Amino acid sequence: MGLTPHERIELHEFNNLTKTLSFNMYDICYTKTQEERKAYIEYIDEQYNADRLATILKTVSDIIGAHVLNVAKQDYVPQGASVTYLISEGPVVEVPAEHFDETPGPLPDSVVIQLDKSHITVHTYPEYHPHEGISTFRADIDVSTCGEISPLKALNFLIHSFDTDIMTIDYRVRGFTRDVQGNKLFIDHDISSIQNFIPEDVQDMYDMFDVNVSHSNIFHTKCKLKDFDLNNYLFGYKKETLSEDEQVLITQKLQMEMDEIYYGHAMHQG
Repeated sequence: MGLTPHERIELHEFNNLTKTLSFNMYDICYTKTQEERKAYIEYIDEQYNADRLATILKTVSDIIGAHVLNVAKQDYVPQGASVTYLISEGPVVEVPAEHFDETPGPLPDSVVIQLDKSHITVHTYPEYHPHEGISTFRADIDVSTCGEISPLKALNFLIHSFDTDIMTIDYRVRGFTRDVQGNKLFIDHDISSIQNFIPEDVQDMYDMFDVNVSHSNIFHTKCKLKDFDLNNYLFGYKKETLSEDEQVLITQKLQMEMDEIYYGHAMHQG
């Protein structure tokens, strides 16, 4: 767009661009026995139950300045949970300074802007491999907004709300709005990469790559933790209790699982 902080596009009526952030996080764990797998699933269901997820989404709605119209939440049997927030335009606690820079969004402490109509959803998917000893927890969060600001402003908070080994992040601007001369505007802010909305200290922790279709306002970023400590992936015990051969085998299985998720296709050892 090329606007300075002192410039602002004058629109015909309201801004009806739809901006959608899809944030997918993965937590990987090695669970050797059936009892460990069951315990891991129970732990995840307790840590990320519908009530806690609803609290996370409420903070997201506060960050983007939305008014909550309705909340639907459900814990599922045998595992998993879902929460949906229907939100609308809400009052702004502080009028934000206009800016069009690519910057990480805030951690939650104040409402930053008002929206028209939107929704926020989260679904969780705990699961385990029946033979390989790998358990995986996935959470899918979608933040869809209509109005001036991108839901990317909530990304910083979402990253800090989950223990994340791998993140897959999609951002898309759809539809169009019009300026006062009637010209269509298919985006109302500058963006070259989702990475510009991730703080530098978080970027330093992850390997990242982009797959962007900029001319269609579609942006995609994948992130995988750089550092690997086997102790962080064992459930209920430390690597010191394992033989060196066991440590090597488990490490290979975990890294294979993470690489398959990161690159988005199955791999085969050997």
